Amino acid sequence: MKEQQMGNEKIWRLCIKMGIPCVMAQVVNLLYNIVDRIYIGNMPDIGIAALGGLGLCSPILTLIAAFSAFVSGGGAPLAAKSLGEGNVDRARRILNNGFVMLAFFSVVLGLAAFIFAEPLLYLIGAGDSNFGYAYDYLTIYLTGTLFVQLATGLNTFLTAQGRSLIAMLSVIIGAVLNIGLDPLFIFTFGMGVSGAALATVISQFASAAFVVGALLNKNLTLRIDFRHMRPEFNIIGAIMSLGVASFVMSATESVIGFVLNGQLKHYGDLTAHGGDTYVTVLTILQSSMTLITTPISGFTQGVTPIISFNYGARHRKRLKQCFFFTLAVCFGWCALLGILMMSVPRVFGAIFNSDPLILDLTAQYMPVFVFGMLVFGIQRACQTTFVAVTQAVISLFIAILRKIILLVPLAFIFPLFMGVGGVYLAEGVADTTAALICGTIFFFRFRTILRKIDDPDDAPPAVTSGGAEGD
Repeated sequence: MKEQQMGNEKIWRLCIKMGIPCVMAQVVNLLYNIVDRIYIGNMPDIGIAALGGLGLCSPILTLIAAFSAFVSGGGAPLAAKSLGEGNVDRARRILNNGFVMLAFFSVVLGLAAFIFAEPLLYLIGAGDSNFGYAYDYLTIYLTGTLFVQLATGLNTFLTAQGRSLIAMLSVIIGAVLNIGLDPLFIFTFGMGVSGAALATVISQFASAAFVVGALLNKNLTLRIDFRHMRPEFNIIGAIMSLGVASFVMSATESVIGFVLNGQLKHYGDLTAHGGDTYVTVLTILQSSMTLITTPISGFTQGVTPIISFNYGARHRKRLKQCFFFTLAVCFGWCALLGILMMSVPRVFGAIFNSDPLILDLTAQYMPVFVFGMLVFGIQRACQTTFVAVTQAVISLFIAILRKIILLVPLAFIFPLFMGVGGVYLAEGVADTTAALICGTIFFFRFRTILRKIDDPDDAPPAVTSGGAEGD
């Protein structure tokens, strides 16, 4: 079977084979938001306000998308681990219970966000200049909630069984469609922000349809099968228990959006430039930072099932090799791109808007905003490994540490002494501190995990359709 390569192929080659397609998929997926923001940020006359409006939507959309991380971040590693143990039946039940969870989340979250869209946007920090753009984009985008949940939540189950190329195609289809539809709807049809949202919904539908279609293929080991969709609360509980770290990591990005936008609105209104201007600058900084974090997210998505499979198969040597290769890639990429952004911030700012004031503020604050990326790769590699070996509690703590324990308090404390600049500095300090703490915890904990694998065996396990229930 295809997934057997995770137990016997050379680690570095396997990581590249499974990681690169996921990187490409995530980079292309990044274009969903980046292309929207590039087109909208460069719209004549209204670009600055419209770009700020899209930035205001991000915390709400991120929170909704975070619920798919329960399934993608919890279900896929559990399924890969079950495959490593030879328990295909359980792996299939995990996938199908995950499908049911995604459908449920879509209905509840989509309706709730639509009903409370207006108060939520004002809570985040919407002002008179950008509220209309934010509301138009959000309400249209929410009609595609189901597509977002299915596309992002199920994609990782393709990777979990070694089908990373198919997973990549599912993302590329939607992103390429979005790139083509954006200028058509925004400019040709004159729909502006509403056109960008509609283009995204259509593109996400295409991605979701491809993923579901692929997982209906009876030739796949893991596939959608209505016979396995009966909700099993022990499986749902296991998915949510492991996936809570991925959920929190995504959801805290939403919390941070609420906090940072609100603080910038407050302290920015005390300056001559106004709070809405600083909200737009934050949108540019966060969009630029995704150029660092998104490829790494794709790579770790690709290597997670490799780690999980070999952990389930008790291949201690391969487990260590995979971690150190992941660490080298994550640290190297984040440090390199962090240095680049700190050196030429105007280049990245100009991608989204050419206004001289916006570029000046971007150049001033980007170095302090992204310097934490110099060591962020350590946290990403360690946290990925914790999730892959089902260390849910530690993964949850690390997810909370970076954003909730560190960034939120710092975003309130620093501005008291530094004004609006303290809001941006809080990001860099929190990222640096969290990465160093995470690395320290991993140094001690990983050795304990390895010692418990007391009988490493590099021979691949036999994969059958039955087996014990496992964890």
